[in-house]
Amino acid sequence: MDLNNYSLGLDFGSDSVRALLVNLSNGQELATSVHYYKRWKEGKYCNPSTNQFRQHPLDYMEGIEQTIRTVLTQVEDDVVQNIVGIGIDTTGSTPVAVNKQGTPLALLEGFEENPNAMFVLWKDHTAIKEAAEINELCKKWEIDYSKYEGGIYSSEWFWSKILHVSRADESVLGAAYSWVEHCDWVPFLLTGGNDVKEMKRSRCAAGHKALWHEEFGGLPSNDFFTALDPILDGLRDQMFTKTYTSDVSAGTLSTEWAERLGLSTNVEVAVGAFDAHMGAVGAQAEPYYLAKIMGTSTCDILVAPMEGKEKLVKGICGQVDGSVIPGMLGLEAGQSAFGDIYAWFERLLAWPIKELIGSSSLIDEKTKSKLISEAVEKILPELSKAAEKEPIGASGELALDWMNGRRTPDANQNLKGVIAGINLGSNSPKIFRALVEASCFGAKKIVDRFLSEGIPIKGVVALGGVAKKSPFIMQMMANVLNMPIKVVQSEQACALGASIFGAVAAGKFANVPEAVEKMGSDFETVYHPEASKVAAYEEVYKKYNALAEVMEPHIMKQAVK
Repeated sequence: MDLNNYSLGLDFGSDSVRALLVNLSNGQELATSVHYYKRWKEGKYCNPSTNQFRQHPLDYMEGIEQTIRTVLTQVEDDVVQNIVGIGIDTTGSTPVAVNKQGTPLALLEGFEENPNAMFVLWKDHTAIKEAAEINELCKKWEIDYSKYEGGIYSSEWFWSKILHVSRADESVLGAAYSWVEHCDWVPFLLTGGNDVKEMKRSRCAAGHKALWHEEFGGLPSNDFFTALDPILDGLRDQMFTKTYTSDVSAGTLSTEWAERLGLSTNVEVAVGAFDAHMGAVGAQAEPYYLAKIMGTSTCDILVAPMEGKEKLVKGICGQVDGSVIPGMLGLEAGQSAFGDIYAWFERLLAWPIKELIGSSSLIDEKTKSKLISEAVEKILPELSKAAEKEPIGASGELALDWMNGRRTPDANQNLKGVIAGINLGSNSPKIFRALVEASCFGAKKIVDRFLSEGIPIKGVVALGGVAKKSPFIMQMMANVLNMPIKVVQSEQACALGASIFGAVAAGKFANVPEAVEKMGSDFETVYHPEASKVAAYEEVYKKYNALAEVMEPHIMKQAVK
């Protein structure tokens, strides 16, 4: 391998896209840049009260150009000239309707402002009804197409969203030739694709979210989709059969995008995948080590050797050969809300600050903005300090972490968050502690499910914003799981994983493990469980489970009404 080669990782998150430039010989991160989606930041095309979250493809396109251009200004020309590959990861499932050329409808005349013509973000839960119908049909059909996806299909996933949008918007239904995942569209875009049938579809996305499996010969049958709803008749034939792992090249940069980015048309673009799966690779994923990507939500990724008969694990987000490391089984779980819970509580407490300072006639606008910003930034750090001083279980406050539904175990997006045990002595730190405990207990439910299904967990690796920024939460997580947790050193583990795939797709490594050995991130710290606290958390965990057993049927009864 040429020691002077470099690769780029593009990591599309919920709020922003970031680019990372990495040295192939040692994993050194040379430069990075972040672009926050302009339209998303303005709240366009979203309605949180109805769980509608849509993103415009222009936000992604502008982000690609701005981040890569900015990265290239930070390095010398000889580095730029030796960039050999680009890897892409995105959130998912985040599909969009496209025409025959593979162009998202929102980029076509007449659809520019139509949310249904845009990417349906992973956390959009408008398709709860459709997910229930898919689950019902899977259980009745001669083949249970959901069996490799944990046995429960989610409203966060591909077909639920397609069916919901198709029913809700006749104009999109009529104009859509096919549907594609965000992680499939970006490589297609960068390589100048103009025929959606030639698009290389991600094994990761198709296997975990689209009911694809080799055993079925690809996607479920057309008869299945027609039975689900006749409006889907024929769509299967306009989709795909073959899928690709991310060590495969989707092609080289098109002339247009090479010029827009300031790169060579010789740069290979890897097939895309989901952020958590590539993050696990950046974190040096090993068999039976659980990689927790901890941000607004969590994704828990585990890889296992493909040995003997594949064991089906119920209630997770799928198990797919090659979705993380080619040749190994990738298993996915996660929580629909994690950091989002803390952000919600911060907004709740920040409201009076913003209103009181904002309405003051004694302060100029610039000072108001500064005071509000400084106050809000201190809320979570100060809460964490105060909550850490509270006893385990606080004063009886107890929460359930279902603010955005439940992803795993056993997906159910109808569920709502719960805060119980409040009394006149309850204060912000006590409630915040209950919320943090609930999010850690939700993580333990996932670990317990893997263990109960016979999947061993040898250790836990953590990456993402929460893992890097909150010792309070991470120490609690180690105590609740009663396992050491290693925190990845890289600030951009998902983008790092994407850059690794870019390097392999460019032919600079024989396989992903070889590239990980050179480029994977080290670990910066380890949180060890505190023996004196483990038992106390076990007692509160029992109360969490008891509350969940009571509240789930009650919430579901209300949802039916």
